Amino acid sequence: MKLIIATIKPFKLEEVREALTDIGVRGMMVTEIKGFGSQSGHTEIYRGAEYAVNFVPKIKLEIAVSAAMADQVVETITKTARTGKIGDGKIFVLDIQQAVRVRTGETNDDAL
Repeated sequence: MKLIIATIKPFKLEEVREALTDIGVRGMMVTEIKGFGSQSGHTEIYRGAEYAVNFVPKIKLEIAVSAAMADQVVETITKTARTGKIGDGKIFVLDIQQAVRVRTGETNDDAL
């Protein structure tokens, strides 16, 4: 089992969700976050005054999938979330040692 953590631009969330549903992903956790990467934030002008935006709004997706499906999920997120501009996000893939569905007690792949 793998845990895929992806950060994407907020306006790409629905498109990514639809693409993942189409390939068989049955669930995900979504969190609104703020952060910065290589762009280190940016400056904006509001009512004539320039100010620094040090943290950029992002969406964090957490998706638990079988190991066999991980590469397809990463490819789908990459293809769907890409705009070609700085700040498109990152994807991390981690191993899951154990999963338990609380309601039924099912474990590991059965819990996904």
